[in-house]
Amino acid sequence: MIYLDYAATHPMTPEALAAYAEAAALPGNPASVHAAGQAARERLEEGRARVAAALGVDARTVVANGGGTEGDNHVLLGVARAWVEAHGQPGHLVTTLTEHSAVLAPARWLAAQGWDVTFLTPDAHGRYDPAQLAEALRDGTALVSIHHANNEIGTVQDTAALAAVALERGVPYHTDAVQAPGVLLLDLPGWGVSYATLSAHKWGGPRGVGFLYVRRGAALPPVTLGGGQEGGLRAGTQNTAGVYAAGVALTHAEAERESTCAHLTRLRTRFLAGVAGIPGLGVNHPPDASPKIASVTVPGADGEALLMNLDLLGVCASAGSACAAGTMQPSHVLTAVGLGEADARATLRFSFGRATTEAEVDAAAGALTQAAGWSRG
Repeated sequence: MIYLDYAATHPMTPEALAAYAEAAALPGNPASVHAAGQAARERLEEGRARVAAALGVDARTVVANGGGTEGDNHVLLGVARAWVEAHGQPGHLVTTLTEHSAVLAPARWLAAQGWDVTFLTPDAHGRYDPAQLAEALRDGTALVSIHHANNEIGTVQDTAALAAVALERGVPYHTDAVQAPGVLLLDLPGWGVSYATLSAHKWGGPRGVGFLYVRRGAALPPVTLGGGQEGGLRAGTQNTAGVYAAGVALTHAEAERESTCAHLTRLRTRFLAGVAGIPGLGVNHPPDASPKIASVTVPGADGEALLMNLDLLGVCASAGSACAAGTMQPSHVLTAVGLGEADARATLRFSFGRATTEAEVDAAAGALTQAAGWSRG
């Protein structure tokens, strides 16, 4: 099997698996005061400290949670709740048409509750201009939420410039940075963002573990209530083994980030060269997109048939976001950047990891060429 779906989930690294097993063997609850509980607390806080060090932030600004979807929902719904409590009425939210569903779903829910939501339209490469954001802001804007790197076409936003526009107007800025760690440079303090969401399974940590960065001084109420864990921001017993393994995995991923980025760049170039002979093939990601992602369209083919044929040939790829898998709708990201429905349905995402080899990329390119012929038949 050739696994080329790293943007959906990065397999757990050997270091993360060993760390998880070690911490999972501890019997205590990290909130307990006895020795077993404090041993678990040590591992929990070491994992948090590793994440914070890799991000260059204070560990007290890192909230452990269940993943990127929870973090995105926490920010949008938490900020909205605080706004209504302070102002007595719904406010204004700015986001984009190419966000992950974890942002789009709560944004649309807020719209149904009376919020005014502006969905910025991208250019043909999926980018958003600071001037475009500035024009959308108004006195009642409560939050701006724009992803850093797109999960389907890999477009990387100028987060520092976009955040500066929002913060100049006193508007909190949130970025879904799930696709960045271990591949792209993350500079949360330099960007000036108020909130950032991260998910461990994107960098080789466990599934079901994530982190929410909340800048010191940024207001955010909890959306789950209970025991007051995570500084009162996220109630519930923490996943000690998951947080520790995530921290170990991120330490390694960030230490190898520059070499990983170079490796992924070579792999994508090689893959695109290998599929260049497919008649009419379209490339959707911009040249400077995250190197882990290649988005290609095979006009006239059926996307579902493409994936099934690739699977038969031993290649794992995706038709887009894994969170939208199984839906019959074309990708909202692809249609937002200008693809028609037929081409959007004929588009596949291949995403590479540090463990991906040139031989695997060559075999996958050959498999796509063969599958394209079958799927057009």
